[in-house]
Amino acid sequence: MTGDARFEDGAPAPLRLMAETPEDIPVISALVQDAVFTCADMRWEPRRRRFAVLLNRFRWEEREAVPPERVRSLLVADDVRAVSSQGVDRADADLVLSCLTLAWEPGEDGTGRLVLTLAGDGAIALDAECINLALTDVTRPYAAPSGRAPRHPE
Repeated sequence: MTGDARFEDGAPAPLRLMAETPEDIPVISALVQDAVFTCADMRWEPRRRRFAVLLNRFRWEEREAVPPERVRSLLVADDVRAVSSQGVDRADADLVLSCLTLAWEPGEDGTGRLVLTLAGDGAIALDAECINLALTDVTRPYAAPSGRAPRHPE
């Protein structure tokens, strides 16, 4: 074989999921739990009504992998009217944030708010016209630098 390896040539295939209903959100939330990113990894494009964040996602769907794995994934929300945050110093590009949950708070007529709850009492809220969310792996999986799966008190 000549040429560079492509992601599609390897196994497993990259994760590509869409969320369009409130019932879809818990699936995406479970997959982005413990994802880490920096403020520099977030982008808000008001004219396109798009918010995107490049995550270092723990591969919960492969939690038995040895060694445990992470993958870079792109979480994109479209039809976003406004973005706000709490407990996040957006001026600090190197600030590392850790996602705990992703939830949908319904509003009127299909609108609502998508909330990324962060470790340390932070949150990012996306006021949206509807649920239009995509999660896509953009790199090959790699060994988690910590060498272990994230743990949570029970």
